[in-house]
Amino acid sequence: MTTPTTATPPAAAAVAAGPPETGARRRRRAVGLLVLLAALAAAVVASVTVGTNPLSPGTVWQALTSTAGPEADVIVHEIRLPRTLLGLLAGAALGLAGTLMQGHTRNPLGDPGLLGVTHGAALAVVLCIALLGVTDLLGLAWFGFAGAALAAVAVYLVGSTRGRGPTPLSLALAGTAVSWLTYSLVSAIVLMDQQTMESFRFWRVGSLVGRDPAILPQMLPFLLVGVVLALANGPALNALALGDDVARSLGHRVGRARVVGLLAITLLTGVTVGACGPIAFVGLIVPHLARGITGADYRWLLPYSALLGAALLVAADVIGRVVAPPGELQVGIVLAIIGAPFFIALVRRRRLVRL
Repeated sequence: MTTPTTATPPAAAAVAAGPPETGARRRRRAVGLLVLLAALAAAVVASVTVGTNPLSPGTVWQALTSTAGPEADVIVHEIRLPRTLLGLLAGAALGLAGTLMQGHTRNPLGDPGLLGVTHGAALAVVLCIALLGVTDLLGLAWFGFAGAALAAVAVYLVGSTRGRGPTPLSLALAGTAVSWLTYSLVSAIVLMDQQTMESFRFWRVGSLVGRDPAILPQMLPFLLVGVVLALANGPALNALALGDDVARSLGHRVGRARVVGLLAITLLTGVTVGACGPIAFVGLIVPHLARGITGADYRWLLPYSALLGAALLVAADVIGRVVAPPGELQVGIVLAIIGAPFFIALVRRRRLVRL
């Protein structure tokens, strides 16, 4: 006697593989891609030309290909180009991490900080300053990454129950608990040590300024692994959107898919937060903007989120340079000013429900 097998519903399988392709959807994605690439190119050009000492695009090109004079060469090679590249990497990483977080927790208000990564990095940085006396940003970046990774592991262990992996709800609750615990410890240490507070204050605002260019090649391997894991996680996220049971019936290993997603979030967010400090709203807003272009198919949503995140962060950095001359606002502040009212408007218009 044979045991009957349960067939996967065709509708569920189709949804898990992504929405059906239509001519209108393909055209919207193509137009959206062209607009995104144009916006990204414009942001990059503005980033290397705009500042206290403005440079023309021709001067920048000359500095990149040969020499444009000692001052212009220093500005381009040692200040603006590394700052722009860091903004591109950080923005793409946060956009991807935010999309993964919202997909795995099924929470439209989720962002990478929900995993406790941001506050874990902050705690490691504070301890590094207070106990070891490290103040250079390159050293703080790696301590921040280590703290982010430990926080993510703690969240995973706390959120797992009875030998099973975490559910979306337990993951969100564990992340909230770890975040508040680490935030309380950070506050206590900073309040007791004025010198630590002074050193920590600049890092925690979130900035691309003054970062050692040597951090870029050190970040790249971790970010590349995170990007590969994130993109590979797309098909599983399409299935998980239907629920864990349906995802299992479609042949996906839910536990493994969630571990891969959390590892990608940790790598992408941990390295970025360590290098730049906490930068809010990119991982929160970008996934919703990308869904307006691609729809709910994570195979397309993830790469578009990376492009959108990179363009948004670099553009915000440029805005911060021009709004308060001769000084500038740090990118974390600019994104908070732009992001908060934008997200409130997004919620009020009920666009979250439609997306």
